[in-house]
Amino acid sequence: MTPHIDLQAKAFAEFRFYEELNDFLAAELRKRAFQMRIDRARSVKDAIESVGVPHTEVDLVLVDGASVAFEHVLRGGERVAVYPVFERLDIAPVVHLRPSPLRETRFVLDTHLGKLARHLRLAGFDSLWENDYGDEEIVALSVAQKRVILTRDKGILKRRAVLRGYFVREIESERQFCEVARAFQLERSLKPFSRCRVCNAALREAPKESVRRRVPEAVWKQLDAFTECPQCGRIFWRGTHYERLSRVLQLAAAPGAIGSP
Repeated sequence: MTPHIDLQAKAFAEFRFYEELNDFLAAELRKRAFQMRIDRARSVKDAIESVGVPHTEVDLVLVDGASVAFEHVLRGGERVAVYPVFERLDIAPVVHLRPSPLRETRFVLDTHLGKLARHLRLAGFDSLWENDYGDEEIVALSVAQKRVILTRDKGILKRRAVLRGYFVREIESERQFCEVARAFQLERSLKPFSRCRVCNAALREAPKESVRRRVPEAVWKQLDAFTECPQCGRIFWRGTHYERLSRVLQLAAAPGAIGSP
C-alpha cells in the first residue's frame, strides 16, 4: 500500500534565526521557531529575505542539520536554522556563505551615512561616500573594488550582486562608528589622522616651509607638523579640534591604539 503523504503539512518549513538576525524580524517572530509557507519550491535566500533579513547578514544556514548554500531549494517540511556572520567561531567544515575576509577593510556608504564616513576616514579607513550616490553605483563600487556596503537601507543588501554588506543599527554617528568598529574588529587597525576626512585620500607629510602661506600665521609659528591631502590640497594640523576628534576615536579604540596625527 502506498504511504499517505500529507501535502498540506509539506507546504511549510520551520525557521529559527539566531542572535542579532532577530533585529530584522517582526517582534512576534524573534528568538523562536516559526512556520514559513513554501510555495512551488523556494530558495533559502528568498525565504530568508522574505521576512526582512538581508542575505549579507547571514553566514551559515543549516537545513535539517546540514549546511547549505543560498541557492538550496526548500520543498516544505524542513527545519531551517539561520546564523549571523561569525566573528570568532571556526566553521571551516561547513558551507561558509560569506566571502573570505578582506585583507584591508574598505567601505562604501549610502547617502544617509555621511557623518559615519567622516569618522571612518578620520580613523584611517578607506571609505567612499557622496551625497548623490545611487543604489546601483554603490553596488557597482562594492563589487568592483571589494568594498563592504554600510547602509540603513535593507533593500540594497538584498540585491543578489551584493556579497559584502552591513546594516547599521545605530542612529547617531558616533555610536554608528563604535558599532562598525566592533562589528568588523577594527579596533587595532586604527590609523588616526592618516586620511582626508573630506575626500578620503591618504594624507602625506608637508614640510613646514611649504605651507607657510597656506595656514594662519599664528598656527605656522606655533606648530612644526603638518599633513596635506594630495587630492584636494587641504592642510591639516593638530589644532583645537584634535581633542574632540580624538574622543570619537577613543570610543572604539583598543588600549594604545590612538597615537599622534
